[in-house]
Amino acid sequence: MTEVTDARIARRQGISLWRQIALAIEREITSGSRHPGDRLPTEAELSARFGVNRHTVRRAMESLEGSGLIRVEQGRGSFVAEDVLDYPVGPRTRFSESIRRQNREPEGRMLRIAEVPAATQVAEALGLRQGCSVVAAERLGLADGRPMVIGTHYFSSQRFPRIAALLAEDPSITRALALSGVKDYRRLVTRIVARMPTPEEATLLQQSRSRPVLVTEAVNVDAEGRPVEVGIGRYAAGRIQLVVES
Repeated sequence: MTEVTDARIARRQGISLWRQIALAIEREITSGSRHPGDRLPTEAELSARFGVNRHTVRRAMESLEGSGLIRVEQGRGSFVAEDVLDYPVGPRTRFSESIRRQNREPEGRMLRIAEVPAATQVAEALGLRQGCSVVAAERLGLADGRPMVIGTHYFSSQRFPRIAALLAEDPSITRALALSGVKDYRRLVTRIVARMPTPEEATLLQQSRSRPVLVTEAVNVDAEGRPVEVGIGRYAAGRIQLVVES
């Protein structure tokens, strides 16, 4: 990367200082001086470079993030935004397969596994009575080491008594279900909404709390049409877009 050192901004020229800073950084990105994935200077460094206070720099960075040119990762800093990945949502949706098809390396990290009483929505989708025991497995899906989605997956404890132990050994949902007798499954229904992330979701996805997440609520069924899993996914909207397949 070639560092741009021209820090001249025009004062009292009718264009706000933060806007001039945003335009200067935008030119560096669009000209190729800064590449996708490059870490940007800190607020303190940019303040010194342009001779302004941090509030002015912060306003410029918020503008660039809002336009999708940069991404902000909590605790790590600001980076030039990369290409957004397509994630197909169809009858057979598999995270690892979708990521590999785009020449990225998928990874799954199990965050927590617990046996909990089924909430009304989960119980109805799984064909259980409200309050019946279900296994809730929360998993972080990554592409090339970058977090893309937090998924919470619910399974009937009675139908899949070994699912918790299997997922503790291997975070793959597909392999755990195969070892539990479900060789294949398909998506019955998916609901998609957008909302702002919780503080924990923003931290796990390494994104700003000012950027939304895409939330999917899905029910997967086996070959006989019996429900096997209810999944709630929270996707980093700045890195992944959902493509609905017929």
